[in-house]
Amino acid sequence: MNPLSHVTASALSIALVALPAYAGQAPAAPQVSRGTAPISAGTPQQNVAGGISYADVADLVLSAPVIADATVRSTAKIKAAEAPNLAPGFVRLYVEVDVTALIRGADGLPPRIGYLLDVAPDSAGRVPKFKKARVLIFARPVPGAVNQVQLVAPDAQIDWTPTTDARARKIAKDALSGDAPPVITGIGNAFHVAGALPGEGETQVFLTTADQRPVSLSVLRRPGEQPRWAVALSEIVDESAAPPPPETLLWYRMACALPPALPERSTASLEAADATIAREDYAYVIAALGPCGRTRTL
Repeated sequence: MNPLSHVTASALSIALVALPAYAGQAPAAPQVSRGTAPISAGTPQQNVAGGISYADVADLVLSAPVIADATVRSTAKIKAAEAPNLAPGFVRLYVEVDVTALIRGADGLPPRIGYLLDVAPDSAGRVPKFKKARVLIFARPVPGAVNQVQLVAPDAQIDWTPTTDARARKIAKDALSGDAPPVITGIGNAFHVAGALPGEGETQVFLTTADQRPVSLSVLRRPGEQPRWAVALSEIVDESAAPPPPETLLWYRMACALPPALPERSTASLEAADATIAREDYAYVIAALGPCGRTRTL
């Protein structure tokens, strides 16, 4: 049987001519970003056992206008000559899925859609089989082709699990809410004010954001007590300010974007002793946040 016999000819033609496999580049050398920049390269289907992390899912959700829960109906191998930018050692598939639920997508989706997926054969040269697999896909619409989408990254088709589904839905909801935290782009100025007692003082670190909204970190030290820190999403730090709970959008924005150490320019206006304490307080915040937790090798 012709392996393409089940693929609609017009759909496959659009897939081959109109778009590469992914919205970024084809799989290439790994490129790691601590922040939230668009993912541009990587190795498909290399998620760690047990699922991918909150940060991994957030990276995909925040770069994908279309997110769907779907079941793979069929796959067809594309000839290498008809697969531009295909990385050596990979195989390009045309995948058709039946959409079970639309998690995100302003214009909706038809019940069946198709997309291109690059996969690496196993050591025996076998191509992974996806038929009947339940997956989550993170994609962009294809202009002029309502039944086609384009994955936002090489690994933007992932196995469906209850945990991953719940995470994707929650992150998508939080990102669209009116009080969603801003994208953090860097560190501004830091200040430290010593208190009346030895060992007492407060450090404040201002963060820069994509939309210029104010975000600041504060660390309060009192003699004989553990430092207390909080993040404020307004110009005023009040009693309601607190550290972000782990695996929330604000935690992700901070843990995955903040540099590991306070830049020298942030403390340039401080006395040496105050600058040292400000750096120590910032390091305390970074340790309290914990690692970003990305596992995708992109």
